[in-house]
Amino acid sequence: MEKYIKINPNDNVVVAIDDIKAGEVICGVTAAEDIARGHKMAIAEIPEGENIIKYGYPIGHATETIAPGRWAHSHNVKTNLSSTLEYTYNPKLNPIPVTRNETFMGYVRKNGEVGIRNEIWVVNTVGCVNGVSNAIVEAARAKYGDKVDGIYNFVHPYGCSQLGEDHENTQKLLAGMVNHPNAAGVLVLSLGCENNNVNEFKKVLGEYDEERVKFFICQEHGDEVAEAVDVIGELVEYASRFKQEEVPASKLVIGLKCGGSDGLSGITANPLIGRISDIMVANGGKTVLSEVPEMFGAETILMDRCENEELFKQTVDLVNNFKEYFISHGEPVGENPSPGNKKGGITTLEDKSLGCTQKGGTSDVKGVLLYGEKAAAQGLSLLQGPGNDIVAISGMMASGCHLILFSTGRGTPVGSPVPTVKIATNTDLATRKPNWIDWNAGRLIEDKEMDSYAEEFFKYILDVASDRVKTKNEINGYREIAIFKNGVTL
Repeated sequence: MEKYIKINPNDNVVVAIDDIKAGEVICGVTAAEDIARGHKMAIAEIPEGENIIKYGYPIGHATETIAPGRWAHSHNVKTNLSSTLEYTYNPKLNPIPVTRNETFMGYVRKNGEVGIRNEIWVVNTVGCVNGVSNAIVEAARAKYGDKVDGIYNFVHPYGCSQLGEDHENTQKLLAGMVNHPNAAGVLVLSLGCENNNVNEFKKVLGEYDEERVKFFICQEHGDEVAEAVDVIGELVEYASRFKQEEVPASKLVIGLKCGGSDGLSGITANPLIGRISDIMVANGGKTVLSEVPEMFGAETILMDRCENEELFKQTVDLVNNFKEYFISHGEPVGENPSPGNKKGGITTLEDKSLGCTQKGGTSDVKGVLLYGEKAAAQGLSLLQGPGNDIVAISGMMASGCHLILFSTGRGTPVGSPVPTVKIATNTDLATRKPNWIDWNAGRLIEDKEMDSYAEEFFKYILDVASDRVKTKNEINGYREIAIFKNGVTL
């Protein structure tokens, strides 16, 4: 196995896929210092002010002359990103025809949607009932836990003392949960006096099945725990009517996410996820790519793949509006890579973005979604949302994603309410953290070829969708939500 990879012929840096020691000859250049795995080494002189080229694109510029064999990272490289930009639509389309017809075992709901789990969810309209919902779920599991795939609640601090867009975001996220087909039955748990009270929430929720969705207002009951458990009993009985049946993979909606990334994310795990996205498109299914700030610097690649000019304009708004959000808070648009990202070899936001956007594969962009909006277009959609892991995966779930493919190079235990498949970018992580990691993409730089490994991984994903395999977040009970917030709390 080579110790490095030159991703694009035009690159002036290589990436270490194993630790490089000073004095070793790499790509015809002698390493002038130790280069850690995932980090970049210059293979030509890069004068001060000149761009660092990786993936064939600029990822920033040199703040000093970088000699061949030197480490190129945060100490001598700076982002090129600044503010909003004007863009021109230059379509470079790659329509992928529907040529595949894989299937999985799912639960067909009364409205025709398909769930991949048959669970009961307790959705809190307000943070004030978090403790009550914990008690309700504990009692309900003791009484009914063996009759459904699981009974879960999802605590959050909002639903009251919010204004405008923040309040709307809370309602949209929670409505997406209530409407999610992985939940066979839903108990909407309210305090009674909150801004997001049941009557107000129903206006956002829209039509619902009264057998599937029950509302419970704690202030109107004496023993709220015991009485709510009785209502959950009705939902469990309703859920028991659903049995798995074979359904086409076109019914699946898959979220595409990365977190705790490293310098190998854009070389192993993210391209693997991108290949799965293309396979899903070939099956007539849907995939969702979010983390808009992690498109900065690579956004034109996605813009040029928009199926038409209207989608291009929506993508421009998606990107520039997020930049304005950063600027309105006095924050630089390029200040995204975390300390862990940088330690793993990611230098700038452009570096991160060019790796991140590979999760979207090569297919055309068929939809652009606002936060809380449900994925509708067959194919790849872009979703408004931040890079923050829990906020992003919560938004994907609310958009109808049945499961989420989540790459990581540093490791993270976080999970969403839906199965969250953790994909390690390197074998070391997969070996050290088997209790977090579901799939090892590090083998792509060791002993696996992309085409066959992607097919193997897709079969695994269908097993997860069919509930033949539980993801580590499900096994560990790691299921969280976080709601996107911008304004004040009263």
